[in-house]
Amino acid sequence: MSKRRKNQRAAAPTAKRERVRDVFVPRPFEGLTDEPEWIALRELVPAASAPLRLTPALVEEYGDRPVTLATVLPMAAPAMSRTDGHIFVGLQRHLQSGDVSRDLAESLLCALRVAPGERVPVPPLPGPGPRLQDILVDGPLEITLHEGFEFWLVPEAADDPTVQASLERANAAIYPTVRLAAARAAYWCRVPEKAHVRWVLPEAEEAALDALARLGAAGSLTLGEGTKFAGMFRAHGRLVPVWDLPEDAPAGDWEDPVADFAKRYADALAEAGPLDAAARRSRQGLLGRQLTLR
Repeated sequence: MSKRRKNQRAAAPTAKRERVRDVFVPRPFEGLTDEPEWIALRELVPAASAPLRLTPALVEEYGDRPVTLATVLPMAAPAMSRTDGHIFVGLQRHLQSGDVSRDLAESLLCALRVAPGERVPVPPLPGPGPRLQDILVDGPLEITLHEGFEFWLVPEAADDPTVQASLERANAAIYPTVRLAAARAAYWCRVPEKAHVRWVLPEAEEAALDALARLGAAGSLTLGEGTKFAGMFRAHGRLVPVWDLPEDAPAGDWEDPVADFAKRYADALAEAGPLDAAARRSRQGLLGRQLTLR
């Protein structure tokens, strides 16, 4: 290539391609009143729903359409707009960016922009924009657990064979889950050949880990006879301890043990000063017992 042509190419304007940069947000639900419950519904609970309230500005722009948060929607869709105008937003979905709150907000806004009954197109990487914290009237989630996904349906779809087949497949994946009253964002579940209590702790990771380490050093990490502290995993900036339980004991049997543990945990959180040698060893052991949720 001649020097002249090189200079011409360098001087020619280049086409600009818009790029959307992904940004990782470790605590996407930070600032929401029920942050631990948002995490639990996204990571632990198979079938649940909770109504959401739009800000007055959005109600004025789009009307007061009912909006429901769902753990999962048909085909793991990010959102759907039913023929009756009811909007559903799915927490558990296939495609997502590094900011779950931004993803969910964009899904909801996309659903508001389409007419009732229309398919809701949602970009896999929405880019900068409003988050859940910007578009919802915040408050405690009014959570309803479901034994099946029939709450998705409008009455006229109930007899559709295709819909029923999809519903049966979805329902087959649900395992028994109970929300415990003893602690916020604590859930009992029974999976094949196992039962667990899983609890999304509301405190910052380091404080929660220190409290668990103190309890571990004191031999107080279990929920009683026949139980085992299985370990913990991280989810959206919070720790989630997991206990293995006897499979045949019903969920209600664990209310008192979880309440007792919650009190011990609160006392351990309140302890001031550095960890002693036994608690430091316990802390290292806890770090080595981090789980991968399946």
